[in-house]
Amino acid sequence: MATATKALAKAAKPGQRKFEYAARDHAGRLVKGTLEAADQRAVVGRLRSQGLVPVSITESRAGRGLQTQIHLPGTNRVKLKDLALMSRQFATMVSSGLTLMRALAILAEQTESRKLAATLVEVRSEIESGTALSAALAKHPDVFPPLMVNMVRAGEVGGFLDQVLLQLAENFESEVKLRAKVKSAMTYPVVVFAIAVLAVVGMLLFIVPVFAGMFSDLGGELPLPTKFLVALSHGLRFLGPGLLVLAVVLPVVWRKVKDRPRVRDVVDPLKLRVPVFGLLAQKIALSRFTRNLGTMLRSGVPILQSLEIVGNASGNVVVERASADVMESVRSGRSLAAPLADHPVFPAMVVQMMSVGEDTGALDSMLHKISDFYDQEVEATTEALTSLIEPIMIAVLGGIIGFMVVAMYMPIFGVFDLIQ
Repeated sequence: MATATKALAKAAKPGQRKFEYAARDHAGRLVKGTLEAADQRAVVGRLRSQGLVPVSITESRAGRGLQTQIHLPGTNRVKLKDLALMSRQFATMVSSGLTLMRALAILAEQTESRKLAATLVEVRSEIESGTALSAALAKHPDVFPPLMVNMVRAGEVGGFLDQVLLQLAENFESEVKLRAKVKSAMTYPVVVFAIAVLAVVGMLLFIVPVFAGMFSDLGGELPLPTKFLVALSHGLRFLGPGLLVLAVVLPVVWRKVKDRPRVRDVVDPLKLRVPVFGLLAQKIALSRFTRNLGTMLRSGVPILQSLEIVGNASGNVVVERASADVMESVRSGRSLAAPLADHPVFPAMVVQMMSVGEDTGALDSMLHKISDFYDQEVEATTEALTSLIEPIMIAVLGGIIGFMVVAMYMPIFGVFDLIQ
């Protein structure tokens, strides 16, 4: 019994919740101890794996104090980069002959994401109780996307789980690269815009009032640009607190409502119509759609199920509707590519290449070629946007600051007339 208790303690992973348990062994003796795990269900699984029958399990309150962990909003989520690394490591271990239990235990120890580590511990406990890997993953939709769950299920049925995991890793890595390209392209304009806002607000709150007081002491009529600047300064002093609260509340509200159908029906089509950026959004959606669909078809996932999943994962309701039309066409025994021609979001080149791939029986390979093409297009578009935005943002920032400086110094040109 001492050996079982030591094994349980050894299985504990730092950073998880601590539970106090009471259980009975085969001889009916009562055994008590503490165990760190993600939740009570994981504790039950570990106790049963050691031949113990749980009697009571309660979360321990002792020993917390200053060790209580604080999670800021957004820090306790699993990133796509973590899933990509996990999938590649998982594939390597499975192809090397390691059991799922051993592989999951190693992954839980190696991953840097605490949420992913805790989830993998729960998945391992569920597999111990007889649950299939895909079913265990499906119980955590906030961590493992439907794309991953369905591909793992296909790999389990077909007996090529390691190959599916490698395809998943490549898919996730491509998505990470795509997001990184877009993020790098948007970083510069966002930073410049933030600097411009801070500079304008700082001048309106601290510099303009000093000049306004000086002008009022001298008397005389102020130029129109100066009047506008002084009025804007007074208005900001009164509206500033409200605008600050709005700047904090709006992002929170947007996160809650952005995924609602009514909001997406309005916002998603607008994303594709925005000048310059709409073309980038279209290329990103097409790359994501074709890559995910090609990966799922290559993994043996049924085509109707694949279309439903990739439509939801495209990130745009316009592509999602097009995917639904394709599902109806395939369900009726018609072509897969033909319905896409009715949706302007899919260029003629994409429709024709998919039609050729469908006719030759190499649709998955053709979809990956389309995805690679649009990945290159996204990279070229982001580079062009960066080259275009940089001088525009500098000119706009310089124009705003220049206007404010000229508006403040214009009355000084008439100071001597006012003194006389």
